[in-house]
Amino acid sequence: MRAVLQRVTYSSVKVDDKITGKISKGLLILLGIVPEDSITDIDWLVRKISNMRIFNDDNGIMNKSLIDVKGEALIISQFTLHASTKKGNRPSYIKAAKPDLAVPLYDKFVDTFQNATQLKTETGIFGADMQVELLNDGPVTIIIDSKLKE
Repeated sequence: MRAVLQRVTYSSVKVDDKITGKISKGLLILLGIVPEDSITDIDWLVRKISNMRIFNDDNGIMNKSLIDVKGEALIISQFTLHASTKKGNRPSYIKAAKPDLAVPLYDKFVDTFQNATQLKTETGIFGADMQVELLNDGPVTIIIDSKLKE
């Protein structure tokens, strides 16, 4: 499971010109899922993201977590995070999990994140053509992969 975290001042996602998720200060989390992912990956990634100290303290040092600042989260599924670009100029998405596996894992990730943090958590719509708007704060962008945890 791969996540791209962007610390944001605000972020929103639209599907068919309708806002399906909107947050203020917090994290935009783009989430990519592969067939090998499991509940173990979800638990590890949720713990890692929610406790990642990437928000400023009173001295302007990144020393606070999303939980510490009572931020919000917008979680968007993004299979393109697992694009293979080794050959040619057209990315291959063969490593990304198919919807029958990815949808339940995505939903479980969202539920686990919300239950673990008790923070406002918004989403896009899995598999939809989404337009994501954000104001990256910092900018701070971090990539985390549960398969690279050790």
